[in-house]
Amino acid sequence: MTQVGVVMLVHTALHRAEQVIRNWVKSGCPVVVHVDAKVNKARYDKFVSAVSDMPEVTFSPRHKCEWGTWGIVAATQEASEKILREHPSVTHVYLASGSCLPLRPVDELHDYLAERPRVDFIESATTADVPWTVGGLDHERFTLRFPFSWKTQRQLFDFYVDLQRRVKFKRKIPKGIVPHMGSQWWCLTRQTLSAILEDPDRPTYDRYFKKVWIPDESYFQTLSRLYSPNVESRSLTLSKFDFQGKPHIFYDDHLQLLRRSDCFVARKIWPHANRLYDAFLGPSAGLKAAEPNPGKIDRIFARAVDRRTRGRAGLYMQSRFPNQDWENGVTCGPYSMFEGFTELFEDFEPWLAKATGARVHGHLFAPERVEFEGRQSTFVGALSDCPKLRDYNTRSFLRSLVWNTRGERQCFQFGPHDTQDISWDVARDPNAQISVISGAWAVPLFQSNRNFADLREEAARLQRIESEHLLALRAIYTKARVRIWTMAEFIESPMEALQTVVDEITGKNVRRLTEAPRMVDLTGFGQFLQNLKNQGMHPYLMGDFPVDPVATNEPRSARKPYLVR
Repeated sequence: MTQVGVVMLVHTALHRAEQVIRNWVKSGCPVVVHVDAKVNKARYDKFVSAVSDMPEVTFSPRHKCEWGTWGIVAATQEASEKILREHPSVTHVYLASGSCLPLRPVDELHDYLAERPRVDFIESATTADVPWTVGGLDHERFTLRFPFSWKTQRQLFDFYVDLQRRVKFKRKIPKGIVPHMGSQWWCLTRQTLSAILEDPDRPTYDRYFKKVWIPDESYFQTLSRLYSPNVESRSLTLSKFDFQGKPHIFYDDHLQLLRRSDCFVARKIWPHANRLYDAFLGPSAGLKAAEPNPGKIDRIFARAVDRRTRGRAGLYMQSRFPNQDWENGVTCGPYSMFEGFTELFEDFEPWLAKATGARVHGHLFAPERVEFEGRQSTFVGALSDCPKLRDYNTRSFLRSLVWNTRGERQCFQFGPHDTQDISWDVARDPNAQISVISGAWAVPLFQSNRNFADLREEAARLQRIESEHLLALRAIYTKARVRIWTMAEFIESPMEALQTVVDEITGKNVRRLTEAPRMVDLTGFGQFLQNLKNQGMHPYLMGDFPVDPVATNEPRSARKPYLVR
């Protein structure tokens, strides 16, 4: 007859541990409890007194159980020896913690093990096959020494690991064993567990594993391979871990999720999850004899990990502000940035809004103010036109603008006069569409009535800024869709260029443009550039601009007809 004995490791939420112990005992399972030595004597004595009415419950000698150290293994060893010695009818030993909760009637666990009397359920895989190690220590945890606690002596831990690496220290693994790793929570047959505990070489193994990092995940997992004729490399306890290797905690709203797993036990349960304890420890008609299958809920946990680590595309908030390049997309949707268009066209903003149906702003990153559409002082999401607030974090300003207007295309102007902090952010954003008329910043200088010496100095400054910006747009890291025209190229066929820009926003070949924005008068602009050259400033970003260009809107003189014989 199959009988399960339970070894329970307890260190907190003792009242919940008492409830679970009573559930095990009610189903005929003897329980040996180990209470962490860090629990004070008053709480310990009160807990012992609370379960004293159950003779099936005994306590093992207490050890200090520091995470990642030998104490947990030592506590498990002594509790296991006690249950095997005092309960000869026990055929299987189930290792659980005080935060574990049975999900199915214990009778179903008995039936399940009775059908597999010689099977040991313990997750056991070599370091080469383990994908879940976190912290950079996989095989090294078996070849280096770890006398210091990772949690309470972090500096000593890191220093000693680094020292061993530098001197190329390497421990010798005891002959005959191959290190394996896996979940701490197992269910072993009496034969396998007694063979591990009574092995004549146990002092050698214990001495070796005392300096292994996190030995509770490798001691029994390794030694069971020596003695078990049939290892089922999985745990009957449902336990999930996040991307940092920390266990997921189950709350009341995980009730249906836990039921779907068909597992016999789950950890870690929140101590205040009253609904879970009432549902699984209360009267139950039992479930069908289903195979434990935590894979049923893996997809949900994978989505949760993805949401936690990557978040939603383009969403930034106080609780989730990732490091550079860790974000899930720079922004959440497509937008367009135009450079040089408002300088070259008098009514470009209203024309673009009419042609595309998009929301068209002015220079959002102008030093004087944020030029929202219609020059309103606030915008969607309580974004202010105050430049100081914007410049506190220009990246977040742009991302918030796009996030707050999801589903609506945002277009804005940019130029060398503006704050340049976002150059690289926009360049590496695949949602960005960037259209540049390089050198168009010279048009307002040409139209101004300033001293030429000042114009020359300002032109040199603006050209230097735009040149650096264009380097970012042409970098190999750029993911935005970028179109760059020199000013000379653009004015040769402005309608074709404008059609390209509109098509990218509205969709290819949706409609042909029937009207264009009004271009500023460029008469004398070529001479202005030549004057800059004459003064030693070379305005190369405009392209090969003629000194006396033919006005764009003037009709060409008709040729005289001639006869071809």
